[in-house]
Amino acid sequence: MSGLPVVVIGAGPTGLAAAAHLLERGLQPLIFEAGATAGAAISDWGHIRLFSPWQFNIDAAARRLLEPTGWIAPRGTALPYGAELVVDYVAPLAAAPAIAEALHLKTRVIAVTRQGMDKTRTRGRDTQPFLVRVDGPNGVEDHLARAVIDASGTWDQPNPLGQGGLPAHGESAAARFITHPLPDVTGDDRDKFEGKRVMVVGAGHSAANTLIALGQVAKATSSTSIIWAVRGTGSADRLYGGGDLDGLPARGQLGSRLRKLVEDGVVELRTSFTITGFSADEALTVHTSDDSVDVDILIPATGFRPDLDILKELRLELDPAVEAPRALGPLIDPEFHSCGTVQAHGAKELAHPDKDFYLVGMKSYGRAPTFLMATGYEQVRSVVAAIAGDMAASAEVQLDLPETGVCSTDLGGSCDAPASPADAEADNCCAAPQLVTIGLPTGTLHGRSNDPDY
Repeated sequence: MSGLPVVVIGAGPTGLAAAAHLLERGLQPLIFEAGATAGAAISDWGHIRLFSPWQFNIDAAARRLLEPTGWIAPRGTALPYGAELVVDYVAPLAAAPAIAEALHLKTRVIAVTRQGMDKTRTRGRDTQPFLVRVDGPNGVEDHLARAVIDASGTWDQPNPLGQGGLPAHGESAAARFITHPLPDVTGDDRDKFEGKRVMVVGAGHSAANTLIALGQVAKATSSTSIIWAVRGTGSADRLYGGGDLDGLPARGQLGSRLRKLVEDGVVELRTSFTITGFSADEALTVHTSDDSVDVDILIPATGFRPDLDILKELRLELDPAVEAPRALGPLIDPEFHSCGTVQAHGAKELAHPDKDFYLVGMKSYGRAPTFLMATGYEQVRSVVAAIAGDMAASAEVQLDLPETGVCSTDLGGSCDAPASPADAEADNCCAAPQLVTIGLPTGTLHGRSNDPDY
């Protein structure tokens, strides 16, 4: 199989970083991206500013590949918008000749298996190449690969709004009143919200960012009203994040600004709000077990989950709670870990029974929302070293992450974004941040509480 390429699924920052590391190792990547451009998912939230500055958002191998092309790195202390991340980094990386030759856009992977074997076959399994079926401009095609790195993310798979991980009754019929996650509230989508009664559902950073943007609209248009609905019953303080103690200042400012909106009455916070159903007529009625609320439009910010259907014929070993690789699950469980308390990990923790198949990036975290872009870069460095047979380099995982005691985000599983769109100055993020821990040693506890927030 040595002459076969390594298939990379997804051309976001993590997938392209994997390709850069493969090229450095003398291995040939074959990259499939479902979108029309590299970084297509990021472009959907391009109006959002990231928490982490550029210095944490550029992979080392990608930098080494880009610099000979004349590419100039953005200022390391600046906080990029999603659109800037694509224009100033992802797009140039995708255009680098060695990657451009391997990149297939508008090509969706629809299945991954072993050539000639379904998941029940064992004998000789590790010696058979992977068969990757794609649907692209040339129709449905099969490609053979020596290894597969799935960096396809979770953006296309938002969690439903109902209880117990299920859609609420009537959720499909109410779709015309429900936006996509992270709409451009103060920009292109403003007319959808101005003068409307808007409900935001969720307790993470995506919800906070959306609420702050809605607050700007409400202050300009007094007839705009905002309801913030969260399932949890605990103290609202937990929802506001680390404030001044946050290792990423922009992330801490987000919670502080949200707290002020609630205290000033601009945002109405409703806790213990579990949606049981929807009624859709002229407006949307949101039902709970003991109440109902009429709104004009609802913005979901309840997180994402991985799409595992394309991997049904592979032998995966997943954590039963967060649907991450089993060894990784206890290290990232969001009930016990923030972005900064996740220890460095690599190929060892990401491996599955099917040898040389790896989930990386946001998808590797399953339903856990504590992923940082820098984590993905270290993952793929280690994974590619393992595929190349350099097990010593693969095992030497190192990561210095910004740390905070409260991290509950839901932007496709990423703690990197979003910061507030009004945060114009980024120079306060120049130092490598290290701050408060959550008081639990990484990896010592794992489980689910009986009262999770959205």
